[in-house]
Amino acid sequence: MTTQTLSTFSSQSAATEQDSVKRTAAISSASSVKETLRAEVKNLNFWYGGKVHALHNVNLPIADKKITALIGPSGCGKSTLLRSFNRMHDLYPGNRYEGEILLHPGAHNLIDMDPGLVRLTVGMVFQKPNPFPKSIYENVVAGLRIRGVSNKAELDARAEESLRGAAIWDEVKDRLHTSAYGLSGGQQQRLCIARALAPKPDLLLLDEPTSALDPIATAKIEDLLSDLHKETTVVMVTHNMQQAARISHYTAYMHMGEMVEFAPTDTLFTSPAKVKTRDYITGRFG
Repeated sequence: MTTQTLSTFSSQSAATEQDSVKRTAAISSASSVKETLRAEVKNLNFWYGGKVHALHNVNLPIADKKITALIGPSGCGKSTLLRSFNRMHDLYPGNRYEGEILLHPGAHNLIDMDPGLVRLTVGMVFQKPNPFPKSIYENVVAGLRIRGVSNKAELDARAEESLRGAAIWDEVKDRLHTSAYGLSGGQQQRLCIARALAPKPDLLLLDEPTSALDPIATAKIEDLLSDLHKETTVVMVTHNMQQAARISHYTAYMHMGEMVEFAPTDTLFTSPAKVKTRDYITGRFG
């Protein structure tokens, strides 16, 4: 079985054994907890327009059914990395990747796959809520319809399951066929999470999902994520270090397109191994 030590992954320190299906990660902590990896970023480089080198040999393990937070100052590359997982950069000409983003089990390299197929398995929620100009119900089942699901009973069941998973079912169950634009900003963001959950993605990407929300709506999203990770692997970008400390299991600190440090969240915020990390989380820069 192949194992990776999560807290030293960014320095590419690893121990390997045999296994063709799953990889596990040993957290370098007193508890020595074992984690199954859902994904791995390996030696990833990215160029905007083929010229601006935005990511430099990034390595990152993603533990299955856990929340991994990406933090760092503006322009450090965290959103660029996040959007590489579902190949959003392919929408613009000239952008280029090198390296691997492996999805487990199977070690499928997302960089080599058709972007359309990648987005069928990797869901994403953006900074600002972006519901479709459709009903609440049609927003949730949109991804299922694209996948060819047409059975009404199945669509109804998946819609309810996803809305419950996004902690918004009780608020919308009597208005499913009304416009999604009638929801508040916080409700729209939870609807977008439900829409991303409906196809049962292997990974759920969140790009600063609460930055445009008020404190009450933010608290609801954080409560939702605290339960959601039990079923879904989450990778999120946040500028809010307190948020990362509250809800994530692992945190990666990035600076100038490089992965500076990766560790269990408690470890990174209480005893960071790198001076750059300590300076950032103590407010000396950024």
